[in-house]
Amino acid sequence: MENTGVRINKFLSEAGVCSRREADRQIEDGNVTIDGKVALTGSRVLPGQKVCYMGRPVTKEEEMILLAFHKPAGIVCTAEKREKDNVVDFIHYPKRIYPIGRLDKDSEGLLLLTNNGEIVNKMMRAGNMHEKEYLVTVNKPITDSFLRGLAGGVPLVELNTTTRKCKVEKVGRKQFRIILTQGLNRQIRRMCEYFGYRVEKLVRTRIMNIKLGDLPVGTYREVTEKEYEKLQYLIRNSSNTAVKRTE
Repeated sequence: MENTGVRINKFLSEAGVCSRREADRQIEDGNVTIDGKVALTGSRVLPGQKVCYMGRPVTKEEEMILLAFHKPAGIVCTAEKREKDNVVDFIHYPKRIYPIGRLDKDSEGLLLLTNNGEIVNKMMRAGNMHEKEYLVTVNKPITDSFLRGLAGGVPLVELNTTTRKCKVEKVGRKQFRIILTQGLNRQIRRMCEYFGYRVEKLVRTRIMNIKLGDLPVGTYREVTEKEYEKLQYLIRNSSNTAVKRTE
């Protein structure tokens, strides 16, 4: 069978340049070439062809990198250099990595970074129903009706959707823990606002089986071999269809 190559966005993702979604944007902006010609969306890379991103050759990174980072508030989950507070510059890791999903600028907590685009899609695609856990502090005492409302699904008119039912647990007078399987834009903040609450602090404490633990703010660690093995088990049947970054 004739080798038809690999789609350019997948090639860039597997090489650790960026996610497939971001690769599509870079291709549309004319920042990617194949054998000296500007790549188009849907272009395929054949064995032996030379791919360049921003004028620099792209080679596939063989080493799998997966970092757990305690993102401080104020840092933006992007690899875009034009954003002065981008997470990649903040970490200053010696190899090319990018964030898995998003955590809004005002929030802090666990963020994973990798050089592997396939794992990004399998972990973050909402249809795969993988859990993310948050510890949330609000501006006034929590009521039982508020917790029931959050858990039952909240209509978000501005996003033209209703949130999925989720697990919610009160852990303090003004603090609760919530487990989501989707990542809508500023979802928890919008959910709280619907019931007249304002989020004062939001910390993501877990993504699937990987926990923030006592990792200090602004620092990162490598995901352990045991954590990675469990993660691979959890995503074994997950779709790797490219996802929109919406959290």
